[in-house]
Amino acid sequence: MTAGAPHVLDNPALASLTGPHAPFAEKRGRVLRYPVDVSPWLALPDAPDAGDWADLAALAGPGAEVPLTAYAGEVPEGWEITFHVEGVQLVDDGLSTAPDPEAVRLGPADVPEILDLIERTRPGPFLPRTIEMGTYLGIRRDGALVAMAGERLHPPGWTEISAVCTDAAVRGQGLATRLILAVAHGIRERGETPFLHTGAKNAGAIRLYESLGFRLRRTTAFLAARVPERLPEAVS
Repeated sequence: MTAGAPHVLDNPALASLTGPHAPFAEKRGRVLRYPVDVSPWLALPDAPDAGDWADLAALAGPGAEVPLTAYAGEVPEGWEITFHVEGVQLVDDGLSTAPDPEAVRLGPADVPEILDLIERTRPGPFLPRTIEMGTYLGIRRDGALVAMAGERLHPPGWTEISAVCTDAAVRGQGLATRLILAVAHGIRERGETPFLHTGAKNAGAIRLYESLGFRLRRTTAFLAARVPERLPEAVS
């Protein structure tokens, strides 16, 4: 890679939707997004111009709230920032990965139970078809799903670990750690490198991830903005 060239993880949604996740991509101009029942992630080009913002507005629709993760610039006049949280991106720097004998692969039939666990634990967005983005592993106790982790964004050569959550009744037993390492093991088996995101103020999670062998690659931001109610005539 030449000096100053963008890294594939600098705009991971774009790299994913133009790479391994291209079959999911809904596109207008240079703007891409996942289907709304798969993931809220969308991808602007690295340096969006007025035409890209117009395409995003047309794709999302008037008044829609859209995520702008990894975008660091200003939004156009008439757009409203509705959410802004500083984040960090961490990458595998020596994980001791291993499969977990108690972990089971989750599938479409498990989605109602997954959504129930997500609602109770709030690890981030998970939609009815998110499970199609990659491998999701869970641990059950007395038949009930109590912990899970899986794969989300998939830039070439990399896979994001996401939806790491544990029911309050079984926290402190190391289930999240086991699932992270099991998911990472599957990623490594494909010859890819695990990475993940979390909030910059989530000190406990960051300490856990670094203790497992992740290292901080970059700071980022999780943004969302509202499309103006009145779109320019050119994209109406």
